[in-house]
Amino acid sequence: MTAQTHYKTIWLSDIHLGFKDCRADYLLDFLNRVNCETIYLVGDVVDLWAMKRSLYWPPSHYEVLRTLFHKANAGTRVVYIPGNHDEPFRDYVGNIFGPIEIRKEAVYTTVKGKRLLMFHGDILDEHMQLRKWESLIGDAAYDLLLFLNRWANFFRRRFGRHYWSLATYIKQRIPNARQVIDVFERAAVKEAERRGLDGVICGHIHQPALKEIDGLLYCNDGDWIENCTLLSESHDGELELLQWTETQQSLDKIGEPKSADVLPMRRAS
Repeated sequence: MTAQTHYKTIWLSDIHLGFKDCRADYLLDFLNRVNCETIYLVGDVVDLWAMKRSLYWPPSHYEVLRTLFHKANAGTRVVYIPGNHDEPFRDYVGNIFGPIEIRKEAVYTTVKGKRLLMFHGDILDEHMQLRKWESLIGDAAYDLLLFLNRWANFFRRRFGRHYWSLATYIKQRIPNARQVIDVFERAAVKEAERRGLDGVICGHIHQPALKEIDGLLYCNDGDWIENCTLLSESHDGELELLQWTETQQSLDKIGEPKSADVLPMRRAS
């Protein structure tokens, strides 16, 4: 029997089910080990853009959806905030899809009283100010990064090494990419400030972060293509940015996982 890790709330985004680089196996492993009161799905759960190009839907992708619905039916509150890759679901904002609520955005109040704006993040794209050709080059470069990431981890597994995001490593060292990320992060906290809130929780740019910017809290729960990360809140109000890959699975050889085994990347009270 698998031990369960308990949280008050978790945030997942940019899962991209239907896309070949989705790390659904890691997400399933996490979902099968976690109990929580609320799950927020902060956009791009299903990648309709990728599925228009080619149909890709392996059993693990179906199992992710089935597991989320099972948790919702079992009493976990599941709130779905669609993103740009699953934008058609925004037509159903305000409705309930089975046991899952669909919202355009929401405000979350932490145990410690901080009020955080939740949205996917694509509404901030206008701040990026990229020309069309720059976006096309960016898409092509990103596809290349994922290709390199896929093969790098193929060879790492062959040599008994754990998953590591080559794509994120490269992005963090490209000045223009880092500049775009910085602009996005500041635009996000400015939107929270404009609404009189204490911070923001979002996804969209596949760059996990948990930090303070200009006195406001910026939380990006990352993705399940490059980083396999999520945001969590414990019952005592501690926010953590967590990573879940083969490192977590390897702990089973030693013993059942504890909360600390979930590889916290960042913490904030």
